[in-house]
Amino acid sequence: MECVKIVLLAIFALASFTGKTESATDSKLVCYYDSRAYNRPGNGKFDIPFLEPALQFCTHLIYGYAGIREDNFKISPLNEPLDINKQNYRHITDLKRKYPGLRVLLSVGGNNDVTGEGSEKNLKYRTLLESVESRLAFVNSAHDLVKNYGFDGLDLSWEFPENKPKKIRNAVSSWFSKIKHKIVGESVVDEKAEEHKEQFTALVRELKNVFRHDGLLLTVSVLPNVNSSVYFDPRQLAPNIDFATLEAFDYRTPQRNPKELDYVAPLYELLDRKVDENADYQVRYWLGGGLPANKLILGIPTYGRAWKLNDDSGLTGVPPLLTDGAADPGPYSNEAGLLSYPEICSKIATPKEIQAGYLGKLRKTNDPTKRYGSYAYRLPDSNGENGIWVGFEDPDTVGNKAAYSKAKGLGGIAIVDLTLDDFRGTCSQDHFPLLRAAKFRL
Repeated sequence: MECVKIVLLAIFALASFTGKTESATDSKLVCYYDSRAYNRPGNGKFDIPFLEPALQFCTHLIYGYAGIREDNFKISPLNEPLDINKQNYRHITDLKRKYPGLRVLLSVGGNNDVTGEGSEKNLKYRTLLESVESRLAFVNSAHDLVKNYGFDGLDLSWEFPENKPKKIRNAVSSWFSKIKHKIVGESVVDEKAEEHKEQFTALVRELKNVFRHDGLLLTVSVLPNVNSSVYFDPRQLAPNIDFATLEAFDYRTPQRNPKELDYVAPLYELLDRKVDENADYQVRYWLGGGLPANKLILGIPTYGRAWKLNDDSGLTGVPPLLTDGAADPGPYSNEAGLLSYPEICSKIATPKEIQAGYLGKLRKTNDPTKRYGSYAYRLPDSNGENGIWVGFEDPDTVGNKAAYSKAKGLGGIAIVDLTLDDFRGTCSQDHFPLLRAAKFRL
């Protein structure tokens, strides 16, 4: 009998080691993959084979993005030629054969399914919530799509309205601003916000009731600049989601803040800034609201936000600074004001170049406080041109956030996303340096 017990214990230990069982306390490393990278130019193009070196580290792969049809509220691929005709959905889920511990989810929304402008922007995501019939159409179509293509579940990157960008104010300006708001009231981005919060909770519950029979996962991604306290009820969501990812970044972007730049993904609150524009505040809101720590994932970006500097931006590079809007697109990311990690690290001057007075590259400033993040900049030339400032994550800051997640007892971290990490090994011998830094600190 004693021999039987020993054998059973050995089998259980081996199963745990090989990933056949999953503990609620295991740290998750959630990897996002935006399939739009397939169409990027040159070395920015990212196809499925590039995923292979990353998947040894990822516990979950979230494939983005699907959207919602306006005519019937059913889920639909946003890139049917790639996802269906070229069978990208199948190729993605087939990766589980080679990486049996990997869970692959399909994400819907993610600020990719953009329709309308102003108050009408992405209105269908709110309209869908408002009736049982439209929610049911979405639930059934999502279940069918996920099951048919072998996904392990669905991620709701719901496109709620973003809060409005605000200026950075000192104590006196903040006082006047508060007086003004008392007189004219706070700006409202959604008149039905409270109803939409309850209806989103209902959608999550209805999805989970259907998914539960097939053992499918259901997760939530909180998109940047969406006010968690307005649209999400952590306590009510908790029983029906497997985890929630807080995309705690992009508090400042060249599109939202074309005249004033600042740190884009601070871990803690900065002086004279909005109290909620940092990762720590968001984490404390969700934990205080009732979501178990092991269901909370901290999202970390692999890209930087870049602005143009001008003669009014000063000489120090220390934010906040006046700016002339988005910096020019990089050769890989091909989007104004956004640079991938390899585009950034290739622009940074080495110590020898700095000593030699080489002015063509960027001067990097690290963050010894481990609170706000790194940045790099180049001052304008004598004509007031070619100045640039970029806030970004490097392996050190990613490691700091992974350590923060571990110290808080969170469920893990998310890399958003793999296609903007250094997947070709441009800046070092290791591919995916940000992903690796996260894994090693976890």
